[in-house]
Amino acid sequence: MKKHNYSAGPCILPQEVFEKSAQAILNFNNSGLSILEISHRSKDFVAVMDEARALVIELLGLEGKGYQALFLAGGASLEFLMVPYNLMKENGKAAYLDSGTWASAAIKESKFFGETVIVASSKDQNYNHVPKGYTVPADADYFHCTSNNTIFGTQMKEFPSVNIPVVCDMSSDIFSRQLDFSKFDIIYAGAQKNMGPAGTTLVVVKEEILGKNGRNIPSMLDYSKHIKAESMYNTPPVFPVYASLLTLQWLKNLGGIAAIEKINNAKAALLYAEIDRNPLFKGAAAVEDRSNMNATFLLNDEAHAPVFDAMWKAAGISGLPGHRSVGGYRASMYNALPLESVQVLVDVMKELEKSI
Repeated sequence: MKKHNYSAGPCILPQEVFEKSAQAILNFNNSGLSILEISHRSKDFVAVMDEARALVIELLGLEGKGYQALFLAGGASLEFLMVPYNLMKENGKAAYLDSGTWASAAIKESKFFGETVIVASSKDQNYNHVPKGYTVPADADYFHCTSNNTIFGTQMKEFPSVNIPVVCDMSSDIFSRQLDFSKFDIIYAGAQKNMGPAGTTLVVVKEEILGKNGRNIPSMLDYSKHIKAESMYNTPPVFPVYASLLTLQWLKNLGGIAAIEKINNAKAALLYAEIDRNPLFKGAAAVEDRSNMNATFLLNDEAHAPVFDAMWKAAGISGLPGHRSVGGYRASMYNALPLESVQVLVDVMKELEKSI
């Protein structure tokens, strides 16, 4: 039976990515070597890295605008540290929007480097909405936000216009919707939530903002050194970068971000309509801030949970339980999840209603 994979990450990937990756593990580019064992300095892999970096810039519409794409290791969690190291001045300060667990984790790291201003927070309401109406201090070295909050199922629909560098953690909605990506000076994203397998992290940085904070930065944490080394300062995560390239190629062939956004909107509309219609369920996040990537919802009566759980498992659905911070259910509808899988979940919800 086909599994309908709603895992929040590592996430579902396109079938063709699995097939091409599997072939590359056995024999990459007819070299007689596996992608798992080739040198990262080989001509074949340098071509992979170059194409992956170029394709990121192309898909985001940032060609000719002074941006560089990097594939690094350490996850988005390491970027919580690298961002202030590269952007916060000695005795400087940074502004952060606290909209969820990972935003809070980024704030924690920033505090090691200097004054960290939390411009707004929704923590007191268990992050069930995205804060609005806040002011970003004009003298901050940068402003940091998280575009999509995986755990709580909220998503920023608008971003503030400020005259300082804007940094955004887009780990769970990168490449899922059209934005003016040139409004951001650094975008980072762990690959495993919408782009590839776990093990690499995408960083897109506007090069002109670097080297201005007066800090001595350890080499491995210095964006400029990684840019100069063309994302190969040390041995990169070869296989995750290759699988990410395959996913980016799949997205381009599909029609790019504009095409996938239409599909993602349709998936989200289908599921949220059922959550709102079905008297057995309720959404966990504020309606205006609902994420198109991670739909969080609850049963109005937990007594129905054993029956519902048995039904969705029997239908071949996987990865649906919500994070312990929210409870209930979380349907992660990343780019590669087909509309048909969402319909299967909706049908199960309707069947539950009929059976009660």
